[in-house]
Amino acid sequence: MGDFTALPDLASRAFGGGVVSANDEFFAAADHLVLPHPPGHAPKTFDHKGQVYDGWETRRRREPGHDFAIVRLGAPGVIHGVDVDTAFFTGNYPPHASVEAVEVPGYPGPAELAAAEWVEIVPRSSLKGDSGNLFAVSDRRRWTHVRLRIFPDGGVARLRVHGEPMPDPELLPKVFDVAAAEYGATVTDCSNMFYGHPQRMLMPGLAQNMGDGWETSRRRDDGNDWVVVRLAAPARIRFADLDTSHFKGNAPGAATLTGMDERRDAGNWFELLPRVALRPDTPHRFRVTKAPEVTHVRLDIFPDGGMARLRLLGRADRSGMRR
Repeated sequence: MGDFTALPDLASRAFGGGVVSANDEFFAAADHLVLPHPPGHAPKTFDHKGQVYDGWETRRRREPGHDFAIVRLGAPGVIHGVDVDTAFFTGNYPPHASVEAVEVPGYPGPAELAAAEWVEIVPRSSLKGDSGNLFAVSDRRRWTHVRLRIFPDGGVARLRVHGEPMPDPELLPKVFDVAAAEYGATVTDCSNMFYGHPQRMLMPGLAQNMGDGWETSRRRDDGNDWVVVRLAAPARIRFADLDTSHFKGNAPGAATLTGMDERRDAGNWFELLPRVALRPDTPHRFRVTKAPEVTHVRLDIFPDGGMARLRLLGRADRSGMRR
């Protein structure tokens, strides 16, 4: 089984994911399931309903049945695996769970989703308490929502739905960020990710701090660091945003962008943006002129350092996205 946890969390609030409905959330709200940060815990912290948990927790069932929560994926796509994380739930986690998925266009409400034809992608399986519980998914269809069922009740800290984003190309503007993770762009290779994974550069929104970006270790040679991004679709790049926000004493001194079209000439890299100077803690925008269509872009930073966000605004090949 491959490491599907390296793929984006399609359900994350960072992508706009949310809980559509839950049959019970007496002790702790189901909205916690899609929070992007790791769950935390403060022992012996009580409110009027009991111990405070950073997760979803239902009351103890006194009748047959089970509990469920429906999650709208922030980035619809193909699911490769699911993590039902019961962190900090020890004597109150559900012993079993299953996960179903469905593709429903538009913005369905709870009633429409309840009537939908759900497909089981993770059969009823045993869970461990205070632990991640990983389940690979083999069905490679596109989904928009998932339903977590827990048997019979209890608490789950996070539901991570790892996979490949697959947006509806008809709903995208003519020019958009083809390096955005929410549209399917992904890092395929990099020289160094000692302090931060380069995939973070492709996440939505502004970086919150240095830990929310890509940062390399300090180089002690004459080389430089780099990262390769496979775009969401083949595209002609118009603008490049190189954002060093929060990186003050460790921003790169300069950067270049090169591109490659693997459909025509894999391995033949050509210049998109010549070497440009970068400033610390600064969002930079550069125009890219006369660029041919590319499927991959390589960012080289000189000599090392950190980058908060990489945005590549371009006109995508819609036929490629539809395929």
